[in-house]
Formats: sequence, structure tokens, C-alpha cells
Amino acid sequence: MAQPWRAMKGTAENETATIAAGLPKNAATGRAYSGLNILLLWGVAMENGFADQVWLTYRQAKALSGSVKRGERGAMVVYADRFIPKEERARVANEGGEASFVPFLKRYTVFNAAQCEGLPPECMIGAKPLPECETIPRAEDLIKETGADFRIGGDKAFYIPSQDFIRAPPQPAFFEQINYYRTCFHELGHWTGHASRLNREFKGRYGSHAYAREELVAELASAFVCASLSIKPTVRHADYLGSWLEVLKEDNHAIFNAASLGGKAADFILACKQTPAAQSTPSETKTSKGA
Repeated sequence: MAQPWRAMKGTAENETATIAAGLPKNAATGRAYSGLNILLLWGVAMENGFADQVWLTYRQAKALSGSVKRGERGAMVVYADRFIPKEERARVANEGGEASFVPFLKRYTVFNAAQCEGLPPECMIGAKPLPECETIPRAEDLIKETGADFRIGGDKAFYIPSQDFIRAPPQPAFFEQINYYRTCFHELGHWTGHASRLNREFKGRYGSHAYAREELVAELASAFVCASLSIKPTVRHADYLGSWLEVLKEDNHAIFNAASLGGKAADFILACKQTPAAQSTPSETKTSKGA
């Protein structure tokens, strides 16, 4: 698997960058970020190789007698809430009844502590550790052995055919970590369709028949690979397949065609698994030839 983060800024080539560990928190308030903001900040931290999960706004850095380094780019976080307009309060006061709330969403730009200077040391203390990854070695090995350009980070999973790379959220972001592997093999199912591999067509917008067919292929490939690795299937498989079959309900052959292509995609992925011969060292290979 390709290294899913870049070397940390200021790190020499022969040094190893330390990836951020912990749930993101705000340096000024000490409060932990939640929901979507966790995924957004994880993605930025992993992409840049930040060594901590402490964030703050430009103004907060200044208030702490620090500053954001020149040229640094911030990350977006969001705050969702609701309020009662003044007119609505007056109406309820006069007429009674329940007040109507107005939802709102604010966006903020925050910077990692590594992008700042002059911050007090206590700002860096207390990041809550990440949940441990529930890794399945045989699945990790297969993902690596495909040689796919696999990038971890962000809050979405997708495959970009034109650039031939896969993006997936970090495993601890999944409510059930087993679904990380289902997602990885789903995207690898799409990956097999590249022109240099099984050469399937990628066309059609979301909700179209062409899009639905490719999603069926990828999800069936994922289900087949998971079964081959003895990874317990999830309800997600059935729900996902059912939603796309509904799109293709007028095509009686859709599931058969998708099953055939999904089987080929799964076979392609599983064929990447190293054989004992492939794992032999050069000296072992020479000895066997001379025997």
C-alpha cells in the first residue's frame, strides 16, 4: 500500500515522519472536535504528516501569544446549530405555541499546532488517543499486494479512474471497523476496471444504469473477496446491492452480467496475492533451479 501521508514538514529524507495520533482537540478551549470535523481534520493531518491533533484558529493562536507561520494553509471545520429569530420570539410571546427554530451552519478555518509558532507548551497536552485499528493481516496483505495507489484520509471513499488512485477514510472512522475492508475491496473492485487491467467502461452519472452496473460489479467483487478471506459479510452488502438492483429492475440480465464481471474483478484482486514462489528469495530460486 502506498504511504498514505507525506513526510512531515522539516523532516529530513532519511527520517520517519510521525503521523498524528489522537482525536482532534482545540488548543484554546481544550474541547474535542466531534462528528464530521473529526474526519475532516484526520484527513488533513494524515495528508500532511502532522505530529499532533491540536488545532486552533488564527485569532486563537494570536490570543495565546503565538502566530500562524507565513504561507500556511488552514483546514475547514464546521459548526451546526439553530436559533429562534427575534420575530419568532415575539410571536410566541403574543400568541403562544411552539417556536420555530432556524438551522445554521458556520465554517471556520483552523490550523494545526505544527503550523504555528510561539504557542505555550500546555496547548499540546491531552489529545485523546485514537481507537486501535482492528486490523485483519490477510486483508492488509492483499491490499498491499495489489500494488494499487491507496491513499488514506478524508471523509469519503472513491476511485478516480483518470488518476488511477483510491481514497478511503482511516479505519477508526468507521462505526464498525470491519466495514473498512468491505469499502477497500469495493474501491479495488472499481480499480480492476481500469484500461490497463480489465478495461471496463466508466461512464454515466449517479443514478444512471451505467453507474448502477459498475456499482453492482464493485460491490459483488467486494463481497466475493471478503468471502474468500473469511471476512464476515455485513448487512451493507445486501442493502447496497438492493438499492442498485432497484435502478436496474427493468433489466432482467443485470445481476447476471454484474455477477460475471464482479467475479472477474474479485479473481483479479485475489490473483495479486503472492504465491510461495513469488515470496522466495533470489538465493532460494537459484537453488531450486540447480536441483
